[in-house]
Amino acid sequence: MNEEGERRGRRWWRLAALGVGLGVLATTPWWGPRVLAELSFFRLRQVQVVGARYVRADSIVVLLGVDTTRSIWDETDELVARVRTHPQVSDVEIARRVPGTLVVTITERVPVAFVPTARGLEPLDAAGRALSIDPSRVNVDLPVLARRDTTVLRLLGDLRERAPQLYERVSAARRVGRREILLELGAVNVRAMDDVSVDRLGDIVPVEADLARRQARAVELDLRYRDQVIARVQ
Repeated sequence: MNEEGERRGRRWWRLAALGVGLGVLATTPWWGPRVLAELSFFRLRQVQVVGARYVRADSIVVLLGVDTTRSIWDETDELVARVRTHPQVSDVEIARRVPGTLVVTITERVPVAFVPTARGLEPLDAAGRALSIDPSRVNVDLPVLARRDTTVLRLLGDLRERAPQLYERVSAARRVGRREILLELGAVNVRAMDDVSVDRLGDIVPVEADLARRQARAVELDLRYRDQVIARVQ
């Protein structure tokens, strides 16, 4: 091995030894992180926010209230609690990336529908909470509900999570009876009971495919009757 190769080899071993040493200290129950927190090498230089689509990342950084006097090895429980106070954050995790970065991963409360209000169309999540989303910053395309209806909102939330392609087709939803709802999927209306499941809504997909093979198109699909999909064709 030539001299350059030997130098690279020594450098690699030093870095490997440093990494092992940091790993041992970081996983030591209590005194390891305290020792690391005293080293200026691990002062906080950057905060990275992951998972922010509707929430402004800088609003998360403001909530953290941290600066370069902090070590990444300081306890993060208080920081997690601060971020959880954000009305559009449902969960948060904070990880360390040496030498000086905190990685803040948030789970957002996502909008599932618009509801008309005196202020215009307001985005709501599946629990019926209003979300402060700036439409000039984030493009939001959501179904429109005639009014705030937590049952329909929960259904749309489940549909968004479990059958996103079907959810994207929903342009509007409304209650048409005490127990009945109507979903507008483009040119097709779907009637169902308000306790309809996502799996049951998925029954319309093979029916539409079968109609397309026969060069027919449904204008309404009725799921109100058990184990049946009644199609009214054009």
